[in-house]
Amino acid sequence: MTDNRLEARYRRADMQDPVLISTSGEVDCLIDALLAGPETHNAVHILSRARPVMWLGFPDHELYVGVSRADQVGSLALSLPEVGRIASVGSPGSRSGVTYHVAGHWTEFADNSEISLTRVREAVKEFLRSGGNIPTCLKWKPFETLGEGVDNDPWA
Repeated sequence: MTDNRLEARYRRADMQDPVLISTSGEVDCLIDALLAGPETHNAVHILSRARPVMWLGFPDHELYVGVSRADQVGSLALSLPEVGRIASVGSPGSRSGVTYHVAGHWTEFADNSEISLTRVREAVKEFLRSGGNIPTCLKWKPFETLGEGVDNDPWA
């Protein structure tokens, strides 16, 4: 039987013991927690347990989701072997220099990648339902971070 749950890490305590997400309601609770929590915990690192694990035991993917309480928007960055690193295509007027924080760690998102919170929730729910496949409810664009190739991964 396939384990379709998501592992969510957004607080320091979640680094070793992730929050497990298995329903759409739990996705909403996660996004609500990001919006209500401290600014240093306004993004989440998500892994799908349904996706393959590489030979060293590392996941073959990762999804980052950041949200802004003040602006009521969010951004997604996804890495999958079949598409590389991609980011949500932002709504008209979305900003450049998008950063959020996962467990206190500064995390860069693509310029002009912020979308409505409704669409953020929809995309994470689709990622859950699909077993970690690219959400088709959004438009995506290629994304490379400024620190690409630099080992600054807070999960290492």
